[in-house]
Amino acid sequence: MQLLATILPYAQIIISVVLITAILLQQSEAGLGGALGGSDADTFHHTRRGFEKFLFILSIVCGVLFALSAVLVILIKARG
Repeated sequence: MQLLATILPYAQIIISVVLITAILLQQSEAGLGGALGGSDADTFHHTRRGFEKFLFILSIVCGVLFALSAVLVILIKARG
């Protein structure tokens, strides 16, 4: 358990850097009007393909891993 407690903070740093990078590399589909509550009439739905889909899946996986590692840190610290 002690080994896990020493490795986990470094794993969280790596996961968070990958998560931030994956989120920042995704293309933003919302224009300024959509971000402020307006609607863009010329927008359409499209499916993610290729690298865009990979970044989307990677950000979900990293988010879940980061949340699980944070809960694990809390459980380790609660045990003493």
